[in-house]
Amino acid sequence: MAQQLLMPKATAVWLVDNTSLSFEQIAEFCTLHPLEVKAIADGESAQGIKGMDPIITGQLTRDEIVRAEKDDKHRLKIAPPKVRVPEAKRKGPRYTPVSKRQDRPNAILWLVRNHPELKDPQISRLVGTTKHTIEQIRERSHWNSANLQPMDPVTLGLCSQIDLDLEVEKASRGMPRPEVEAEEERLLSAAQTQSYRAPREDSEELDAAAVFAKLTSMRRTEPEDEEDQLG
Repeated sequence: MAQQLLMPKATAVWLVDNTSLSFEQIAEFCTLHPLEVKAIADGESAQGIKGMDPIITGQLTRDEIVRAEKDDKHRLKIAPPKVRVPEAKRKGPRYTPVSKRQDRPNAILWLVRNHPELKDPQISRLVGTTKHTIEQIRERSHWNSANLQPMDPVTLGLCSQIDLDLEVEKASRGMPRPEVEAEEERLLSAAQTQSYRAPREDSEELDAAAVFAKLTSMRRTEPEDEEDQLG
C-alpha cells in the first residue's frame, strides 16, 4: 500500500516558508501544481492555512530536505513509517480448504447441539458455511443427515478455540447463568412472601382456648348468683 502525505497543502505552506526547495520539488512532493505552490509563496493562496512540519510528523527527514536543497533535480521521498499498521481484514465468510469442506456439516451439527445459543451468522463465520445449510441441518433436511456425526470444529481445524470462545461469549451476553436461574427458583416471589403466614405455636393455641373457656364459665355463673340473691 503506497504511503500518502498528510495534509499536503499545509505541508506545502511549511516547505515554502522554511526551505529553499523549488516550486517543482514542493509541488511534486505535495501532489500540487507548481502554480499552486507559486500562489502560496506570493500569498495569493492558502492564507488561512497553518503550515505543518513534515519532519515532526515523520514524513520527511532533515537530511532528505538538505539533499533536495542542494540538488534541484532530486525528488523528495516520504520517509518510511516507524510503525506498521496492519490492513483491516475484509469481512466475509471464512475460507475453508477444499479438503476440509466435507467436514463442515459435522461441525455445524456439533455447534447446533452443544451451543444452541449461537446464531446462524456466528456459525457461518466460524466454519464458513451458508445460512441455508445451517437451516437444513437444524431441520434434519440435509441430504446427508443420516450419516452426519457431530464433530468439534476446533478439532477439525475449521476454526480456532479463541474464535469459538469469542462467539460463544457474544451469544451468551444478557442470558441468565444457570446458577442464577437456580437461585431465582429457590427464592419466593413478592406475592408469595406477602400471602405467607407463619404457623401459630402450640402455646398460643392453648392460651386462646383457655381464655375462651374462662369467658364461657363466667357467663354460666352470673345467672346462678342472681337466683341466690332473689331467694
